Amino acid sequence: MPARRLPRPGAPRRVATLSVHTSPLDQPGAGDAGGMNVYIVEVSRRLAERGVEVDVFTRATSSDLPPVVEMAPGVTVRHVSAGPFEGLGKEELPGQLCAFTAAVLREEAQHEEGHYDLVHSHYWLSGQVGWLARDRWSVPLIHTAHTLAKVKNEALADGDRPEPRSRVIGEEQVVAEADRLVANTDEEARQLVRHYDADPARTLVIPPGVDLDRFAPGDRAAARRAVSVPADALVLLFVGRIQPLKAPDVLLHAAARLVADDPVLRPRLRVHVVGAPSGSGLEAPEQLQKLAGDLGIADVVHFFPPQPPDRLAEHYRAADVAVVPSHNESFGLVALEAQACGTPVVAAAVGGLRTAVRDGVSGVLVAGHDPADYAVAVRAVLARRELLSVGARRHAARFSWDRTADALVAAYASAAEEMAGVVRRPSLDWAVAPLRALPGMQVAR
Repeated sequence: MPARRLPRPGAPRRVATLSVHTSPLDQPGAGDAGGMNVYIVEVSRRLAERGVEVDVFTRATSSDLPPVVEMAPGVTVRHVSAGPFEGLGKEELPGQLCAFTAAVLREEAQHEEGHYDLVHSHYWLSGQVGWLARDRWSVPLIHTAHTLAKVKNEALADGDRPEPRSRVIGEEQVVAEADRLVANTDEEARQLVRHYDADPARTLVIPPGVDLDRFAPGDRAAARRAVSVPADALVLLFVGRIQPLKAPDVLLHAAARLVADDPVLRPRLRVHVVGAPSGSGLEAPEQLQKLAGDLGIADVVHFFPPQPPDRLAEHYRAADVAVVPSHNESFGLVALEAQACGTPVVAAAVGGLRTAVRDGVSGVLVAGHDPADYAVAVRAVLARRELLSVGARRHAARFSWDRTADALVAAYASAAEEMAGVVRRPSLDWAVAPLRALPGMQVAR
């Protein structure tokens, strides 16, 4: 790994990162593991390279898990016992937040006062824990929501369940208490302000990144051999958790339309679905396979389990087009990874995908979820694939985890300086000062 740098003045020495419902050690693409897991892994490693030690607290989901795992030099994952190991759904976790919080506070109590300089919570459940830890330790709380209940409920897919009122209230509480809110995009920042009355001066836009070394163009023929794809195949790729929110059914309907419009295409067309059922998709785990049969394209659709990063990069390189038809995405790391490999993207014009994909340059954004529109978009991308492939790589190169980590360190330092300047001990009350724009970040307007 790169040599560790000295921390910048004002940067924290040690950060408590909270990820209650999913572990950074989990394989993305199944269960509750997805882009947030990738985010925590990549940011934690780069913070450590900058001299900031990171302890990631996550709930233990198996009795076989060791209490402590070194994920990378300077990054420790701590498995917290909170509720039964197996069979506990995300919607049941609020009842275990007391146990989880107690374990986090006990860990800090084993050290000298001031062991953690800052708390960074991910998702609203972690924000609830971080809120208490921040007050107990008198350190700043930085919160990244990743998804927002009010936004999800505005764009529900058919068959998907709305997020409960308890989550909405929990998110409102965390937004009100956090010292900094980190949004992935300008749109997410505006959603925090509009839907949750977030303070614009405490709401920062810090885009996620992509590993440009791992996800990079390569030998396409070799990639196709690696994933057993014929050299002349036309490959449409979906990567992600199989659930209504991610809308893989839209891709299957679009593929059926492509075949119906051009039957000669069938022998070459392959639809690759990389992922596993998750969320409400677990209620009918074989539904996508059944849909492929009902549409008459079972011979065209091929299913793959979630893939480790290096293998996933081969799938991206082997594809002609990556399709991301989600009903909502706070960012859309899959789209960015595909483009970094030189694969253009057809994506829904929702949420962070409007930032992750540059319409007409690195792919095509589609309004709505009509399969006919996706079939048209796929044809348009195929007609200009070589040019869009160049644009995809250039667009992805604008994002990097190093930039993300640098902007976070600046936000950490700013929040700590603000607290140090106005906190009145032993009271835990402080005034929030307006935040100036810092390199690599923006303040929500």
